Amino acid sequence: MTESESRQALVEIGRRLYAREYIVAGDGNLSVRLPGTDEILATPTGVCKGFLTPEMLVRVGPDGRKRDGTHDPSSELAMHLVIYRLRPDVQAVVHAHPPCGTGFAAAGLPLDKALISEVVLTLGCIPIAEYGTPTTQELADSVANYVPRFDALLLANHGALTYGPTLESAYFRMETLEHFARISLVARLLGGERPLDPSSVDKLFAIRQKAGVASPTPQICRSELGRSEASTDTDRLTISRRDLVELIAESVELAARILSAPPSALKKS
Repeated sequence: MTESESRQALVEIGRRLYAREYIVAGDGNLSVRLPGTDEILATPTGVCKGFLTPEMLVRVGPDGRKRDGTHDPSSELAMHLVIYRLRPDVQAVVHAHPPCGTGFAAAGLPLDKALISEVVLTLGCIPIAEYGTPTTQELADSVANYVPRFDALLLANHGALTYGPTLESAYFRMETLEHFARISLVARLLGGERPLDPSSVDKLFAIRQKAGVASPTPQICRSELGRSEASTDTDRLTISRRDLVELIAESVELAARILSAPPSALKKS
């Protein structure tokens, strides 16, 4: 793909993100590697990505310094540079704030349960990277440990991040992330998620490996899921309906006694 074609592709993906309300106002940022060079073509800062023109895009070096363009590059470019450095196979990065996926990120809930076979095949599992202040090196550092092992991330209290061998593949991963978040939310509202069993997950990952998809591995996904479940199980209490009714009745009776008792009795107690 030529630089001119890359510019047109970035404009188109920015338009799609804005049309689907994955970004609003000046949110989000995109970038691609320019083939045959050490340069990266990135979206400008402070501009709505739904109304980009090819001339607005900024060419930068591997150190993030601007080499060409009338605008400044995205203020979150450092996050993109970390991904390109850690993943030579990645040629494009998409960062957006899709509402449902970002809702999970704000709630501290990873999308790491094997609920939908298509999502297991395409993304595996989607963890949450620790919070990092936007526009700072903190944000880039927060994703560094996850980038080599995953193809999509939630950013705690911030948004979502996807990347891939082409700009279109990175964008489609963002679509899949948001679609999965919506499905997960509906499943929770309908009574709870029912993940696939481990043997079914292993079969799906075997298909991934045959297709040449290396990351993440099923073991990594299970470790993410284990941490997620461990963090919630410690706060979970199981109680029978009968015990619950008795507990409520005792509480109501105790409250009634307290309300009917004279003030002097309450002071003595």
